[in-house]
Amino acid sequence: MTIPSLLFALLIAVLIGALYHLIRGSGFWRLMLYLGLSALGFALGHLVGWWQGWRLFPFGSLNLGMSSLGSLIILVIGDWLSRIEPKGESAV
Repeated sequence: MTIPSLLFALLIAVLIGALYHLIRGSGFWRLMLYLGLSALGFALGHLVGWWQGWRLFPFGSLNLGMSSLGSLIILVIGDWLSRIEPKGESAV
């Protein structure tokens, strides 16, 4: 993968994370969480697509479909896990 394709992948991942934050809302740290999760999911989606040989909306050397799908899956799972509230008292 070349430097321009990596920068384009990062741009797309940041846009997906920002759009997710626009839909879900919250503060600055939640935005940072969404951007990080989106970039992680984008990379994982691309790697899984490359490993399995799945090509969905290829754009040069970048597999946009699988990468975007991985980004959305990681965003939803990470958002869900970050909103779990701990119980007030210990059972010990």
